[in-house]
Amino acid sequence: MKSTILRRDVLKTGGALLVGFAFNTGAPQPASAQTGSGPVHPGKTVDIHEVDSFLEIHRDGSVTIYTGKVDLGTGLRIAVRQMAAEELGVPISRVDLVEGDTSVTPDQGRTGGSSGLVQGGVGVRQAAATARGHILDLASQKLDRPLSSLTLAEGKITSSAGGPSASISDLVGDKRFELKVDPKVTLKDPHTYTIVGKPLPRPDVPGKCTGKHTYVHDFKLPGMLHGRVIRPPRMGAKLLFVDESSVAGIPDIRVVRIKDFLGVVAKNEWAAIRAASALKANWSDWQGLPTDTELPRFIRQCVVDHDEKPVSRGDSKSALASSPQKFSASYYYPYQGHASIGPSCAVADVKPDSITVWTGSQSTHLFRTIFSESFGLPESKVRLIYLDGSGCYGQNAHEDAAADAVILSRAVGSPVRVQWMRQDEHGWDPKGPPEVIDMRATAAPDGSLTAWETELWVPMWINTKGTIPLVGLDAAGIKQRQGRWPGSVDENLDPPYTTPNVTVTVHRLKDSPLRTGHVRAPGKVASVWAVETLTDEIAAATKMDAVAYRLRGLTDPRATEVVRRATAMLNWQERPSPNPASSGTGVLSGRGIAYVRYRGAENYLAMAMEVSVDTATGKIAVKRVTCAHDCGLVVNPDALKNQIEGSIIQSLSKMLYEEVKLDHSRVTSVDWASYPVIRFPDVPAIEVDLIDRPTSPLHGAGEASMTPVGAALANAVFDAAGIRVRTVPFTTERVKAALASKRS
Repeated sequence: MKSTILRRDVLKTGGALLVGFAFNTGAPQPASAQTGSGPVHPGKTVDIHEVDSFLEIHRDGSVTIYTGKVDLGTGLRIAVRQMAAEELGVPISRVDLVEGDTSVTPDQGRTGGSSGLVQGGVGVRQAAATARGHILDLASQKLDRPLSSLTLAEGKITSSAGGPSASISDLVGDKRFELKVDPKVTLKDPHTYTIVGKPLPRPDVPGKCTGKHTYVHDFKLPGMLHGRVIRPPRMGAKLLFVDESSVAGIPDIRVVRIKDFLGVVAKNEWAAIRAASALKANWSDWQGLPTDTELPRFIRQCVVDHDEKPVSRGDSKSALASSPQKFSASYYYPYQGHASIGPSCAVADVKPDSITVWTGSQSTHLFRTIFSESFGLPESKVRLIYLDGSGCYGQNAHEDAAADAVILSRAVGSPVRVQWMRQDEHGWDPKGPPEVIDMRATAAPDGSLTAWETELWVPMWINTKGTIPLVGLDAAGIKQRQGRWPGSVDENLDPPYTTPNVTVTVHRLKDSPLRTGHVRAPGKVASVWAVETLTDEIAAATKMDAVAYRLRGLTDPRATEVVRRATAMLNWQERPSPNPASSGTGVLSGRGIAYVRYRGAENYLAMAMEVSVDTATGKIAVKRVTCAHDCGLVVNPDALKNQIEGSIIQSLSKMLYEEVKLDHSRVTSVDWASYPVIRFPDVPAIEVDLIDRPTSPLHGAGEASMTPVGAALANAVFDAAGIRVRTVPFTTERVKAALASKRS
C-alpha cells in the first residue's frame, strides 16, 4: 500500500529541521551610511580631483571608501574594496564603502557600460595610491628612514633596516589629506598583489541570504506614507474626470491630481493599493501605436532623421557587385523590457527647501541634476542616496518611481514611499529599442570574407546627457529634459574577422512608438547575433568547421585563445554544420560557437553551446554553455564568474522568451504570463574559463558576456535542425514555422 506523508502531519508532530549557515566573519561588512538621513561627514568634499573625496582613514585604522558608482549586483562592493585595500596596504576587513550618495560621493558618472571598475574602481585606486605615497612620506620623516626602505602592509609602515614602525592611524587618522589625485601615480606592481585577484566573498551576500539586507523596498522613515500612481488605460490618454467619492470608504486616503498625474497616498500600503484600484477616473481615447506584429514593417517605413557610418573601409559596394558568391540575411530584434523581478520603488522626503530620495537608480548624480531642474531647487539641496533595487542594468523605472515619490511627498508634506505594481513595471518602464538589421557579405572560393555591409534601422538619439522623460513628471506637466537614449546600439555591427571591404550604415529614425532607454549591452546582443550567424552561414556554405573558419580570420592571439579555450571545454570535434544528432524521438541535438571583441576594443569572449530542438513542439532546450573570457586584470574571480553566469542566463531569456506586445493604445504584455522570462528548470550548465592578465588594463565584464549568447544559440539550433530563426525571441511557434519551411 502506498503511503502519503502530508506536510501538515509533519508539522503536527512538533518536529523541526534546523539548517544553519556559517558566513565568513572576516569579510568586510556592508556600509551603514547608505540608509542614514544625515551627512556621513559634515563638510566632506566631493571634488573628483581630491583624494579626500574618495577615502577617509580613521583614528582606529579603519578606512571608508566613497564611490559615485553603485553595485547593481555585479560585485563592485567587494572589488572596489580590494583595489583600495591593495593600494593602501590595509586589511580588506577594515575597509567600508559608501556608494552613490550624492552628498558625500564624487560624481563618477552613471553606473553603466560596465564602467563600475573601469572608471569607479580605477578612480578609487588612483586616490588610494596617491594617499599611500603621502603616508610613506610622512612615515619617512617620522621614522627617519629612507623611502626606499619602507613597506606599508596591514596598516603599518616598517623599515627593512629595522627599528620602530608607524601605523597609518597615527600618521593620518581622522585627518584630511588635502591632496590632488595624481592620475599618473605609480600603482603597485601586480606581481606583488595579495588582495586583488583573490576570490573574496561579497559583503552583501550574507544579508541577502538571511533576509537582513536593506533593499529600497524595505526602507522606512518616521511618518512615512505609502503612495500609488494611477496610469491611464491608454498611453497617450488625458485625464478628464476623477470621482474622489469612489474611495470615500477607505480611511485616511488622499487623492493627488496634478494635470494628468493621478495618485493616492495612505497610511499603509494595502490601503493605497485598494484606493488605486477603486478610484474612478475618466480618460480620453488614444490610438497611436503600431501593434507588435506591425513593428518590423513600421520601422522600415519610419522617417529617417539621418544616417551614420560608424565603419567604412575599402569599397564594399563594388566588391559586393562583382563577387559571384553572395550571402544576405535580415534580422529583427523586438522591444524588450527590463523585466526586473520586483517592481521599482523609491522613498522621497520633500521639505520646503530640500529633497532627499532613496532610490535604486544607477545614476544618482545625474538625477540629482534632473530633480534640481524640475523641482526648482539648487543641486546642493537635492540628495539622492542609492539603495539596492530589485534589478536594473540600464534605466528601468527606478527613476520614474523616484519622481512619483517626490511629486506625492511634495503634495502631502510627508515622506512617501512609492512602489510600482507589476502592470506598471511591464507596461511603462523604458524599453530596449527594436532593431531591424540587414546584412550582405561576399566570400572568396575558399570562404574568406571579401566584403561586408550592414544596415541598421533604430530610433535616433536625442542627447540630453543620457536622460529620457519620466512618466510622472510628464503627466504632471513638470518641466524636464525631453531626451531619448536607446544606448550605444551602433557597435559590433562589423565582422571581427579579416575583411578588406566593410561598410556599416545606421539609419537613425525620427520616431519611436515607445519610450526607449538603454538596457544591458544595448544593441550589441542583436548586433553580435546577426554578425555571427551570417558568419556561420558562410562557414556552412563552404563546408568548413565553424571554429576553424573563425580561427582563420582572426589575427589577435588573445582572440584565438578564447575561441580555442571555449570550444575545448565543450570537446568540440571539427566538422561542418549542420550535423544533427537525433535521439530517435524527434529531438535533435547540436552545438554552436560565437566570438566577440566587445565594442571592437575591450573584452575578448568566445562562447560554445549545446542545445536540443524538439521538432514536434518547437521547444529549444539549452543543455550546456562554455565561455572563455578575457577582460584583462581580474580583480575578483568569483564575483566575475557570478557576473558572467548571470549575464548568460539573462541573455538566454532575451533570446528565447522576451518580447513586448502592443495593441494600438498600450503595452499588453504586463504580467509574467504575457512577458515570460527564463525559469530555473531551463537554466543550463555553465562553465566559465577566466583568463587573468594582471599587467593588462581591466575592462568591465558584465555587459560583454551578454553578447555572444544569442549567436551561439542560433548557430547551435542550425547545427541541430538546419534552420535559421531570424526573429527574436525564438518561440516554439517560430521554430515550428522554420522547420515547416525547411520541409517544404
